[in-house]
Amino acid sequence: MFTDGDRFSEMTGGAPAEIDSTEGGAISLFGGMTTGRTIEAVPNERLVQAWRPQPWEAGVYSTVRFELSGDGTSTTVTLDHRGYPDGEDEHLAQGWHDNYWNNIRALIAGT
Repeated sequence: MFTDGDRFSEMTGGAPAEIDSTEGGAISLFGGMTTGRTIEAVPNERLVQAWRPQPWEAGVYSTVRFELSGDGTSTTVTLDHRGYPDGEDEHLAQGWHDNYWNNIRALIAGT
């Protein structure tokens, strides 16, 4: 879901997405509302991306890191999101909850 634009779009309820998961590849999420680049992609282990929502000042990017770990029957996703502008904490926390975690749970549950 994090590295495939079609799966990302499905997860977010149809929001257009293009994700090039190769290192240096371009990212466009939520119909271009968030853009960036893939920094590092280690299959089944780690994904690091630089993100920039459109309202932020030009040249300002945050770093999003997804770490995956599992035991063969379940997978844990650990998120580390850094480098965003002061005052964005609550908005971003709510966005992760509303646009990612709730949707992933719903997809896994089949609802």
